[in-house]
Amino acid sequence: MEQKMLLTPGPTPIPPQISSRMAEGMIGHRSNDFNQLMENIQPGLKTILGTKNPVAILSSSGTSALEAAMVNLISPDESIIIIVSGAFGDRFRNIAKTYPFNVHVYEVEWGKAVDPAAFEDYLRSKENIKAVFSQSCETSTAVIHPLNALGRVVKSYNSDTLFIVDGVSIVGGMKFDMETDNIDCLVTGSQKALMLPPGLAFVAMNDAARQKAADNDLPRFYLDINRYFKALEDYSTPFTPAVSLIQGLERVLEIYEEEGIETVFERHRKMRDMLRAGLRSLDLKMLVSDEYASPTVTAFKSSEDELKVIKDRLKNEHQITIAGGQKELKGKILRIGHMGYMFPHDMIRVLAAIEAILSDHRKANYYGRALAAAQEAYYG
Repeated sequence: MEQKMLLTPGPTPIPPQISSRMAEGMIGHRSNDFNQLMENIQPGLKTILGTKNPVAILSSSGTSALEAAMVNLISPDESIIIIVSGAFGDRFRNIAKTYPFNVHVYEVEWGKAVDPAAFEDYLRSKENIKAVFSQSCETSTAVIHPLNALGRVVKSYNSDTLFIVDGVSIVGGMKFDMETDNIDCLVTGSQKALMLPPGLAFVAMNDAARQKAADNDLPRFYLDINRYFKALEDYSTPFTPAVSLIQGLERVLEIYEEEGIETVFERHRKMRDMLRAGLRSLDLKMLVSDEYASPTVTAFKSSEDELKVIKDRLKNEHQITIAGGQKELKGKILRIGHMGYMFPHDMIRVLAAIEAILSDHRKANYYGRALAAAQEAYYG
């Protein structure tokens, strides 16, 4: 049987050398060995999240990092804006509505990026906004938002207004610079471009966000980020961590350093360009414009019937798993993840399979079209 290939936007495949590192054996989380491990990983984490400050590690899902950002940086009755352009912006909204916050929602058409000028008009129509929440990559649509422009808009409104970004499906696949982009808090999870199993979440905060978290009297316990940063001073954690995942994380960071972080980002961009060129050559339409296309996940459109044929036959005949649409995009798009432990030859395999499926389904010859287009995109 052909080797199975997981091309969803998370969880993603785990390199064998990372699995091996995680299987080396447990160490005590209150030992010098663990303290050394925590110290070793901080430089690489800072590089990947684009920060000079320590990065807190939570043993929980990426959603916990979204909620941690919310409950640590917003006080009761404060006004915030949630940018919603897909299912995960909607998750931010649902988290916010659980707490005693004054929540404003800025709706963006699914598949579109935020227009900074239009958002600025909206922001300036609101009074005393304490924070703006956005995705970097909206996983459900494969769009990336213009973070640099949005960060400027937020800080021009009020330099004390926090800009909080969900980078769960893109950190590790795209360069971040929190200072340049005016990001006060950036969060992500382990199971996407960081090539690990689910179970770790990461929170990076600048000094302004750290101070707000320290001053915030909203009750919280496990998600009290102050506990994590305090423990991090001794390269420790406030609660029992997922030790084996953190051991694997050390190997992830070594691999990215060996490949070269800029080379990693370029690999992700090339996979995106190959997929988009190949899919278009098969008369499939992209959901997102080229300018705002994610380097970690690609979404394409067709009829509901054809999308079902592609998805089902990829899995049943070619051992390739991709993802469907979510919520209002269910049955309207398919999504191919290309992040972390994935390479250009993986894009060739999935495109060749889609060529075969469509040639049979449409009763037309598509053989070679997508592969030629993808190779042109890669070598051009």
